[in-house]
Amino acid sequence: MSPVSSLWFKWKSLRLPWRKSLLVGSDLSGNTYWEFKDALNAVRRRRIVKFNPNTHYADVQVTPQWHQWLRHVRADPPSIQEQQQDIVRQLQIKQLAQLADERWASKPSYLDMPQSNQPKPATQTTDATLDAAAQEHSHESTQSGAASTAETQAKPAESDPVAKGDPWAKARGVPGHEWQPDSWAPKTSQR
Repeated sequence: MSPVSSLWFKWKSLRLPWRKSLLVGSDLSGNTYWEFKDALNAVRRRRIVKFNPNTHYADVQVTPQWHQWLRHVRADPPSIQEQQQDIVRQLQIKQLAQLADERWASKPSYLDMPQSNQPKPATQTTDATLDAAAQEHSHESTQSGAASTAETQAKPAESDPVAKGDPWAKARGVPGHEWQPDSWAPKTSQR
């Protein structure tokens, strides 16, 4: 600020009994904050902000400290040092948020496709032991199908799975019995 404007601001901030409006302070953007007597309510003084004339109305921003003062949430207006400390605090928060974002980006995402960062599902394994178990199971089913009906009738009723109440016993011989669906893999959304 120029020396003339600082003298004018000091003169307007003096609490003189005949003064209708009183300059309370200014922010770092050049906005000035005023207080004057209300015609309807003599106890409470009205508070307003006069924007910097060099700033476009769309670019005017009132800091939270001054907004609290305007709404009578805080009694005393914020000082210049308090406003500067708030700007330093905001810069520190932005830096910490950037570090947190970088740390988050370095970790693998749970939203990636399962093939990129997860093991394949167990239904698609090529393990020799599982293949041997499947071949043994198919070998048993062919032997049991080739058995004569006389042997089947000779077995007791307890060993027959249908007689035991197994509802899936008949379905084990169908071609799609060993089929398992692939795991679900989400695709990226298209905009």
